[in-house]
Amino acid sequence: MQVGLAHYLVVSTLLFCLGLYGVLTRRNAVAILMGVELMLNAANINLVAFNRYLAPAAVGGQVFALVVITLAACEAAVGLALVVAAYRGLETIHVDEINLMKW
Repeated sequence: MQVGLAHYLVVSTLLFCLGLYGVLTRRNAVAILMGVELMLNAANINLVAFNRYLAPAAVGGQVFALVVITLAACEAAVGLALVVAAYRGLETIHVDEINLMKW
């Protein structure tokens, strides 16, 4: 059996749905960040797969994937810093209990 573009798209869709489920259902800020990382990795799979099957000579998909990986690392660093700051100030990382910006 040969692995085709559809297989990558199915895996990417499942990974994105798992990440979306994690973001929408979790109350823990770290779990929400992990869900966002799963969704970004799903996008990376799509970028590399489309590049492989639609334009194998070009490297645009890999370059975009590297940009997304860099952005994901930055997002994780900033997000974890915010979580640590929230934990130090409020002693909780549950997003529904962090309501400093609410009126």
